[in-house]
Amino acid sequence: MSSAPRGVHEARQELGVRLRALREAAGLDGRTLAGRLGWPPSKVSKIQLGRQAPTEGDVRQWTAACDEPHAAEELLILLRDLDRRYADWQQQLRQGHAAVQRAWKDTEAAAQTIRSFESCWVPGLLQTPDYAKARFLEHAANFNGPRDTEAAVAARMDRQKVLYEPGRQKRHIVVSESVVRYGLAPTPVMRAQIDRLVSATTLPSVRLGVIPLGKRLPVSPVHNFCIFDDQLVTVEIVSAELRLGHPEEVALYRKVFDVLAASALYDSDARRLLTAAAESWA
Repeated sequence: MSSAPRGVHEARQELGVRLRALREAAGLDGRTLAGRLGWPPSKVSKIQLGRQAPTEGDVRQWTAACDEPHAAEELLILLRDLDRRYADWQQQLRQGHAAVQRAWKDTEAAAQTIRSFESCWVPGLLQTPDYAKARFLEHAANFNGPRDTEAAVAARMDRQKVLYEPGRQKRHIVVSESVVRYGLAPTPVMRAQIDRLVSATTLPSVRLGVIPLGKRLPVSPVHNFCIFDDQLVTVEIVSAELRLGHPEEVALYRKVFDVLAASALYDSDARRLLTAAAESWA
């Protein structure tokens, strides 16, 4: 088997191929298997084609229906690797936004060095309560998700306590100027949020850089990402959160981060840029 890193789609396809092989070896067509499982035939088809990821229960039911229950454990290893790499927002939000925030707090607490880049939103660790509320309401609307907004904001603010605790944790945060130019909240909220960022440039536990919009960049800031101890990279996309851990992937993101960080303004230069941005929100 190749040791090259697999993408999420390739991992789903491999799992689907293995499940299809079990079905065919059992002499079952897709419709018959679906009938045994009480599923719509389309679900069997989507799983086999890698268009839908099965749950652990789905895998166990599938292998049992094919009279091969012992095959489940090996297939579950593939599924768990997929789960580590791709966390669907719809699934994560079944427990609410606050639960997701508590999980992030645990991940952050376990890391000594965190490097993050944002081109759209103010990072969660630096958000004001009102700005955070706007983000949770937007997310809930997109997914028809739970509106545990107050609990989610409280959990996000609880995450921020780590910024004021003594310790050896280091956080290097780089944002594009676009995060304070996009109109993602009412004017008073944006002004207060920018003031919060100005204050963050003085925190001992944070190195905050801002990349000016007119800056000529050697790499494209295509999306946000966060690197934990050079071991794990998380990437938020519209539908899910990707978790990348292959050394080659992590090394590439670290390379991109270092280039973007070198293009940012820091300390008094960053404060001047942020202050000018705040004044534009008149």
